[in-house]
Amino acid sequence: MTATVQKGYRGIGMEGSIARWYEKTTRKDAEEFRKLGARLQSLLPEGGDALEVAPGPGFLAVELARGGKLRVTGLDISKTFVEIARKNAADAGVRVEFRQGNASQMPFADGSFDLLACRAAFKNFSAPETALREMHRVLRVGGTGVIIDLRRDVPMSEIKRYVRRLGLSVWSRWCTTLTFRFMLLKRAYTRPELEKMLEPIGFAETEVRINEIGMEAWFVK
Repeated sequence: MTATVQKGYRGIGMEGSIARWYEKTTRKDAEEFRKLGARLQSLLPEGGDALEVAPGPGFLAVELARGGKLRVTGLDISKTFVEIARKNAADAGVRVEFRQGNASQMPFADGSFDLLACRAAFKNFSAPETALREMHRVLRVGGTGVIIDLRRDVPMSEIKRYVRRLGLSVWSRWCTTLTFRFMLLKRAYTRPELEKMLEPIGFAETEVRINEIGMEAWFVK
């Protein structure tokens, strides 16, 4: 009997035209990626190793790699996203190693990274607790990780305000708002749920902070 393999994501896969639409939409958030990249870069000395889990089009990983201070890796389950991210890194003139793989079974040795980031993807993982254990495993002792994602209890009025600021076309704005309402919010976690999930993993420090439409879960191994 063949064992059933659980897919690594909830919902439809981000491949083909869906991945390309997502890349076009999230490109509008370029300033946020720049700010976050600079913020995370400041946490590491020159020569550190950084991993972005589920980088999608790779915009944050590209920002982390600017200046050549860090060795940056991206791991995404989507073949299309890996291809798009590699092109975006090449266009930006930075070096990032993008690999295809599952966040719940990372192809890295224990203690490989000083910094780990996962933005706008954790809610989509089919095995979030396993992914957290993998994040703990691949971080070095003293290494820092952050999960930045939507929170389920954010009002739709805040979602609409956020989407309006992206400067999308009427069609894309409508599609994005519906995606938040009927898909993303249903998958997202609340702050207490994420805190409870982090508790048994074994991190030396954890803190979940609320932001505009989501939350940031910071942890240190």
